[in-house]
Amino acid sequence: YFGNPQVKIPFPPEAQKIESTLRDLGLNKMCDDVILSLNQAAEKAAAEAKPILVNSIRQMTVNDAMNILFGADNAATDYLKRTTTSQLLEKFTPVIENSLSAVNATKYWSDAVNYYKKIPLIEDLNPDLTGFVTGKALDGLFLMIEQEEAQIRANPAARGAEIVKSVFAYYDANK
Repeated sequence: YFGNPQVKIPFPPEAQKIESTLRDLGLNKMCDDVILSLNQAAEKAAAEAKPILVNSIRQMTVNDAMNILFGADNAATDYLKRTTTSQLLEKFTPVIENSLSAVNATKYWSDAVNYYKKIPLIEDLNPDLTGFVTGKALDGLFLMIEQEEAQIRANPAARGAEIVKSVFAYYDANK
């Protein structure tokens, strides 16, 4: 997540004011530490996604597969979103919550919020960090899946496994 600008998780939108103020005060490292730790938590959670995604694919019906094959360019991604989001959310939330603690994100976050609160005439902000990171982690996961799906649909060489090649050969012949 951190190394990919497409999915890198920033400060929550409602906390952008905190980041901006802290950076104006020369506390760039504190802000950078928060952002790094948010992304490390998302990376840890994403590692838990594979069994859920694989299970969804194994439970796919022939009708689902045909709809994906002849559907929109992101039909497989939409299928996975539809069939796994609630399970992924359930799995990601505690992992992210624990990861935020393990990578000191909650400490960095508390430090940043507490420092910000000491500034006179500043409104109190403390967004749900776990919920924000979990949502962004899922968004990033599905964005990467969608990009991989687009690559597989567009490039026969990216189709890898023989079963995928044969399925798309059928698709190519019947589109």
